[in-house]
Amino acid sequence: MQVVKEYVQRWYDSGLDPDEYICHQKQGNLVEIEEATTGKRQTVLTFCTNDVLGLVQNPAVRQAAIDSILQYGTSNSSCSVLSGRIDLHRQLEAEISAFKHLPHTQLFLNAWMAMQALMDAFCHLAIPVPGFQNTRETLILTDVLNHGCIVAAVVNAGTRSGKVFGNSPRVRVKPYRHCDMEDLARKLRRYARPGDRILVISDAVFSMDGDIAPLPDMLDVLQHYDGSVLVMDEAHASGAIGATGRGIYEHFGILPQHAIERGIVPLIMTTFSKFAASAGAAISSHVAELIPLLNVSPTSIGTISLPPPTTAAALESIRQVRQHPELVKTLQENTQYLRSRLAENDFINIGETNVVPVLLPAEINPKEFARQLMAQHGIWVSPIWFIAKPRIRITANALHTKEEMDRLVAGMVATRDLLYQPKTTISA
Repeated sequence: MQVVKEYVQRWYDSGLDPDEYICHQKQGNLVEIEEATTGKRQTVLTFCTNDVLGLVQNPAVRQAAIDSILQYGTSNSSCSVLSGRIDLHRQLEAEISAFKHLPHTQLFLNAWMAMQALMDAFCHLAIPVPGFQNTRETLILTDVLNHGCIVAAVVNAGTRSGKVFGNSPRVRVKPYRHCDMEDLARKLRRYARPGDRILVISDAVFSMDGDIAPLPDMLDVLQHYDGSVLVMDEAHASGAIGATGRGIYEHFGILPQHAIERGIVPLIMTTFSKFAASAGAAISSHVAELIPLLNVSPTSIGTISLPPPTTAAALESIRQVRQHPELVKTLQENTQYLRSRLAENDFINIGETNVVPVLLPAEINPKEFARQLMAQHGIWVSPIWFIAKPRIRITANALHTKEEMDRLVAGMVATRDLLYQPKTTISA
């Protein structure tokens, strides 16, 4: 452990460690937090929560979670294949399938496990079956800015647990430039071989840049590869884009059926930690046979099923979204307002969604900016300095008022003025 000790000490010395805050209570976007190192408490206005539709404290969602505990207890205490499946799982899967326009859905504890299960199921067919042998290699193409759960799954797709139990053909993984469909097409022409099973995977909304994958162009590229699979991670798209929050297909005015008709197999991963006031993930498909593979993948068999309260909260949240599309409209209006106010005050905000990355002058340390914004103005934002290019990451949600967003922008202007001293040229 000496190497670990030395590494972490240098990490601290270099100022790379994140500031830690402990939450004590929440009311809307007001959060009472405690600074872990000093014990100091204060109530702050948050712009860093992923509760994009404000459903975490929705009375119906909270009551659904409570009722599920009274009926089932706090845990299923088993995997779904053995004895952990409850009726709430079936209801949630049906609700997601209807929401995403794909008839078959499988639940997981989180997105990382869902992605690993998909690699095991698709690349290695989960478990060996007597008398069956797959001889076709898999080619995976992944956007270079995909979320870490995708990266972790695909870069190790050839050695995941499914591979341990069989002799599956090789898995080849190639990155393509961010949202660059010319590069995707070029990589497919270069690397795809006759007989390959092709899988392309992308975030729908990118979590650090706030931009949207060019889905129509992706379909144009993939239609030349009959039977290819397109996986969209809709963690930051669900509830946020599309007229009713159904995600990237709705955003572009099409249905997954449009991909199917072009010979492409659409898969959608939905997560519940952003729009659905809960935790967990799901993969949806029109291919019924994929679901039992996902269900018996080592990821699914090796852990408990989604607990009753998180299942119930996600289920009721999606019902709330379907019943109240005005929540999505408010979120999108807030996003437009906040982005316009930031631009008016000369802040560079990239992307186009409620994930609002603000690029700061190179001289400003994002951590120091966020600290000053909290200390002087009582506003909580996320400084990013080690998992992406330095920036302030702001997330707008449906509960934010114009007054709160104006307060944020005013605080950011004051903090920039305090920290940034632009270089001036002195003329003779």
